[in-house]
Amino acid sequence: MASDLIRARVFVSGRVQGVAYRFFAEKCAHTLGITGWVRNLSDGRVEVLAEGRADDVEAFLDRLREGPRLAQVDGFDVRRECAKGEFFDFRVVFSSG
Repeated sequence: MASDLIRARVFVSGRVQGVAYRFFAEKCAHTLGITGWVRNLSDGRVEVLAEGRADDVEAFLDRLREGPRLAQVDGFDVRRECAKGEFFDFRVVFSSG
């Protein structure tokens, strides 16, 4: 139910494009039951929109802070939003904003 969910929008900066960061995020999300999406932004950052149970989202954010082996996360801006329960899965979005 949507009231049990939390939502986080994350902007990740550093060496996070071209290092499989989006696919790392997708794999972690699937493992933790997180729904939402991840995409590259034209300014070199990665944006993640994630929904799930609070403990699962926090675990997901911890993994995103580390990133995959080749990534270097320098900035990690988390914005909490109201959960909407609108997603059924987590996917990589191939567009930039």
